[in-house]
Amino acid sequence: MTWRTCALGDVVRFQRGHDLPEQDRKPGDVPVIGSAGQSGWHNEAIVKGPGVSIGRSGASIGKVTYTPVDYWPHNASLYVTDFLGNDPRFIFYLLRTKDFSSLNSGAAQPSLNRNFVHTVTVTIPTLTKQMAIAATLSAYDDLIENNRQRVALLEEAARLIYREWFVKARFPGHEHVKLDDGIPQNWDRRKLGSILTLKRGYDLPEANRIAGEFPIVSSSGITGFHNESKARGPGVVTGRYGTLGEVYYIEGDYWPLNTALYVVDYKGHHPLMVFHLLKQLLKGITAEKAAVPGVDRNVLHTMVVTWPPMGLQDDFIEIVRENQDQVRVLRRMNQRLEEARDLILPRLISGEIEI
Repeated sequence: MTWRTCALGDVVRFQRGHDLPEQDRKPGDVPVIGSAGQSGWHNEAIVKGPGVSIGRSGASIGKVTYTPVDYWPHNASLYVTDFLGNDPRFIFYLLRTKDFSSLNSGAAQPSLNRNFVHTVTVTIPTLTKQMAIAATLSAYDDLIENNRQRVALLEEAARLIYREWFVKARFPGHEHVKLDDGIPQNWDRRKLGSILTLKRGYDLPEANRIAGEFPIVSSSGITGFHNESKARGPGVVTGRYGTLGEVYYIEGDYWPLNTALYVVDYKGHHPLMVFHLLKQLLKGITAEKAAVPGVDRNVLHTMVVTWPPMGLQDDFIEIVRENQDQVRVLRRMNQRLEEARDLILPRLISGEIEI
């Protein structure tokens, strides 16, 4: 087998992405790829897929994204304009083995310069071997993505049941229940703070993280794992600033980051019920705190919600528990698949493992 060592610029050519302000985006099915990956949708593509991009600025500098379809690369990223005859999927995996954060241009705001990226030394095999390596790694990613889609369908099914029962008040037997002051009898209007207590998460700098089994949960979801937890599971977490409106259900013990709020007290209610309540309540929420979107837990605690009797809550939990059990199995499977993929990735890309 012949491998050659060269500069990355001899393998692919990068270009800075293109600006697309939020107000200029139009509804469509074209992914907009930013520094951290997909950051929205648009109705126009300016680059043919498949594509590979690298986060150019901010906290996600160096993050590599593969886009199988036509897309719009945002100016927060560098994207490949020419694969120079190499396999795009292989290039994606190759770039994931490189630490581009060390190539920061030195400006006050971390930024990745394509001229620096082009000088990175790489070793690559023939196109045939590239395709074989990419196919092996893609088998893991395809199964992971399939499981993610199954999880999304299961969670959507539970969300729709919650909405039907507790938002539209079309719960089993609702036709026999009279309304009292606009809500079904035996239901209450209560402040959110009487149902749960939210608390701000804890700081955990990258330098202090030690590989372990406990998920680190930020405003955008699980961002890594640590050897210590700060909160008991099952947990319910939502964004305090940054990504807002998303709510995450965590099965086991975990570390909530300080970009998030987590439920520290369920006040006798089932965590799954609280999860769906917050998911419905915070959907589409926006706020401004200085220049960064943010929410205040004290304000959330004062929000008034319609709350059903405990018996109806128990009926709901009985139905959605099976869904959640399947979600847990699928997520555990994905964690193991990701660990296996990440174990062989550098060994395949370096040629240590033959295919």
